Amino acid sequence: MTAFQWSDSAPIYRQLKDRVIAMMLDGVLKPGDALPSVRQVAAEYQLNPITVSRAYQELADEALVEKRRGLGMYVTEEAARKLLVNERDRFLRDEWPLVVERIRRLGLSIEELLSNDRKDGVQ
Repeated sequence: MTAFQWSDSAPIYRQLKDRVIAMMLDGVLKPGDALPSVRQVAAEYQLNPITVSRAYQELADEALVEKRRGLGMYVTEEAARKLLVNERDRFLRDEWPLVVERIRRLGLSIEELLSNDRKDGVQ
């Protein structure tokens, strides 16, 4: 895992879970890859191991990772597909309506949105 800045906007376990999900979507963590150990993540980010365990447990509950007794947690084969479907659904449900509303508010046309050229000459 790489350096990460925690925010006060959400519980740290949730931020850690979201970070692991982002790494899966970006292809940094691939199916079959092992997650860093709870102790390793806790030490690296100066977190309570229970916080890390909670994030990992939620990933396991969603079948994005699987526990292998004595070996650790591994990304499941179907994790990328599940995440892509879930993230697309979330985008269309939560984010896209806000984008559409902003487009309407700004009076942008489809042609303007699809064009690479902007009126101010900046590309």
